[in-house]
Amino acid sequence: MPEQATVSAFHPDGSVTVLRDDGFLVDAPAAAVAEGGWRTLRPGQRVTLRRDQDGHVRAVLRPV
Repeated sequence: MPEQATVSAFHPDGSVTVLRDDGFLVDAPAAAVAEGGWRTLRPGQRVTLRRDQDGHVRAVLRPV
C-alpha cells in the first residue's frame, strides 16, 4: 500500500530522508529515487513511497 510523505533531505549520493504523514522518518536509497524517475528532490516536496514485501522502500513516486 502506498504511503504519503514529505522530503526532509536529499543527500549527495541520491538517497533521501522523508517524513511520513504518521511522523516517522524513513530513508530511501538512491535506487528507489531513480525508480520514480527523479533526478533530484527538494525538501518539502510531497512524494509517495512504495515498499517491497520486506518493508524496504522500493520506489519514491510522484504524489497521488
